[in-house]
Amino acid sequence: MAGGFSKVLERARAAECETMQMFSSNPRGWAAAELDPEDVARFRADMKGSGISPVFVHAPYLPNPAAAGADAKHAVKVLITQAERCAVLGVRFLILHMGKGLGASEARVVARTVKNVNSVLANSPDSVKLLLENTAGAGSEFGYRFEQIAAIIVGVKQRDRVGVVVDTAHAFAAGYEFRTRAGLDATLREFDRLVGISRLHLVHLNDSKVDFGSRVDRHWHIGEGKIGKEGMREIVNHPLLRNLPAVMETPRDSVADDLRNLKTIRSLAA
Repeated sequence: MAGGFSKVLERARAAECETMQMFSSNPRGWAAAELDPEDVARFRADMKGSGISPVFVHAPYLPNPAAAGADAKHAVKVLITQAERCAVLGVRFLILHMGKGLGASEARVVARTVKNVNSVLANSPDSVKLLLENTAGAGSEFGYRFEQIAAIIVGVKQRDRVGVVVDTAHAFAAGYEFRTRAGLDATLREFDRLVGISRLHLVHLNDSKVDFGSRVDRHWHIGEGKIGKEGMREIVNHPLLRNLPAVMETPRDSVADDLRNLKTIRSLAA
């Protein structure tokens, strides 16, 4: 985001993007600077002619959609602002983390999250769809099981405006198998049964630095982690996934790291 939206296309092309995820403001802050109309116009024009599609905005990390009271009001306000920014930028998808229960019962966490998601949708532009991202399940993280995500969606009033992002590192750490075709088939069958494969709009394509079922969120370089090269090969070639957009969130010191991971994943795609 440094330097504004006019720099986005240049950076996307340097990373050889075919699709793209970005932040619309500081991901580790609450405040969002006012959008500059000229900057927005440049961004929209750049994206229109770029061939990079679809574009996703990831919400900041601080808002907790599972919160209650004043924290919930604050989270909802921030997420509405992010959805409004998506609409101004011409972006259809806003990704948000499922949040933390902070000791509340699962039923209460579901009720809180449903209430907050409904409030965001009721007060944000219809053009924007919210994508719920699964978690690894660390601490009090909610949404690491597909049935938890399904419980949220069932309670949403504008269900047609809600979809899902599956992060492979998060799901692997939460106990979903990706290392073999049989394991991946079983994972996707369960997702389809509980959530519905039609709600899956994006894959966060990350290897995992930590073990299967560890419930720890540690992304790693493609083919060098615990999912491994053969597991990542299964993911990118699976008939239910291979035509979906995928975004890598692998560790990086420079664009060279991104290009290395991109080269690896493209070499695995049939």
